[in-house]
Amino acid sequence: MEQRDNIKRRTPKQRAIALLFKLLAWIGAALLYYVCFALLFDTPEEHRMREQTDRIQAEYKLLSERYDSLEMILDNITLRDQSVFRILFETDPYDLDIERQEERVATQEKNISESKQQLSSELSERIDLLAKQTDKLEASWHNINDLSEKIGSTINNIPSIQPVLNKQLTLLTAGYGTILNPFYRTLKSHQGVDYTVGEGSSIFATADGVVEDISDKNSTLGKTIVINHGNGYKTSYSHLLSVGVRRGQKVQRGDIIALSGNSGLSLAPHLHYEVRYNEIRIDPIHYFFMELSPDEYQRIIRIAQSGMQSFD
Repeated sequence: MEQRDNIKRRTPKQRAIALLFKLLAWIGAALLYYVCFALLFDTPEEHRMREQTDRIQAEYKLLSERYDSLEMILDNITLRDQSVFRILFETDPYDLDIERQEERVATQEKNISESKQQLSSELSERIDLLAKQTDKLEASWHNINDLSEKIGSTINNIPSIQPVLNKQLTLLTAGYGTILNPFYRTLKSHQGVDYTVGEGSSIFATADGVVEDISDKNSTLGKTIVINHGNGYKTSYSHLLSVGVRRGQKVQRGDIIALSGNSGLSLAPHLHYEVRYNEIRIDPIHYFFMELSPDEYQRIIRIAQSGMQSFD
């Protein structure tokens, strides 16, 4: 009874404060309940996201383990390949991409350090330079086109394909120039290119012409075919297993003229191919233009310059 009287005697302000405290207590209890529920239980969306996260982490772990395994295998293969290269050629492997890689890194560092205005100015200059080079290339193309029309059908008598099937550009093992002799371990002038091909592989005439000579198998170059193309050009194909043409026979570009072998002074089965112009041996690498794209041409030049050892 006394308590009710005390409640009645409270002022409206006191009753409002008491009501506020009750409201705050209920809000606090509700927040505490929500926090406890959130910590102990997941909503359907959270449960789905948690499962997805766990699955991604498991897949990432598997991929990381697989990546580490493949990287280890690749490193082992690289080391074994380098070891074989050193044993066979007695030199360090040639890294074909190191020059371009250094150039790319230097260009990237330079671009990062420059302002947008400098980059824009350099880009404009490069565009102008490319436009001038394009004009020169167009003029050169017209000049080449005029020359080809003058040459006419005799263009078929210019060596312009590889003498073996080498679509992947992986068979060329020695280029034109000074190279290590495999028998005497001394430097010598290598005046052709070597293709490592299996014994019995097809050898093709690289241009139209007439078979001028077929050498004896006891020579240093083994069985060799020389084709005279009638315009100052001659091509020769050495270390053959067997010959499929005869002296004086006319051949056309792409005809199979022989099978590759290991005759003569040869370290392993391969083809030694030469191009001669007015009796001077010239680099055959520049006479594959009919079947190579510009990128492939650049690639085979780099392969030929890699300093590998010849097989004859």
